[in-house]
Amino acid sequence: MGTRNQAQRDAITVEIGYALVTGAFLAAVVFCLVGAPVVVLGLDGAAARGVLVAAALTACAAFVIRAARVLWGFTGAPAQPGRPGHTGPDA
Repeated sequence: MGTRNQAQRDAITVEIGYALVTGAFLAAVVFCLVGAPVVVLGLDGAAARGVLVAAALTACAAFVIRAARVLWGFTGAPAQPGRPGHTGPDA
């Protein structure tokens, strides 16, 4: 695993932040969607508690899956700088 330069450390930090922010956003959306019947149908008592528990568990699963997919997809290789105006690799 050798030493990492500053650009690689910055890329990892940005990727972790991206995974956490998008995971939290997805979890909030999933919680609202799954928990909506409590508000829309006016559920109360055990039914409301059951729906909210299901919403919380689903939101947690969505967060973990999103963060894991983002981080597993990260290659860690920064883009190689090329010459301006050229799309192919430098020879």
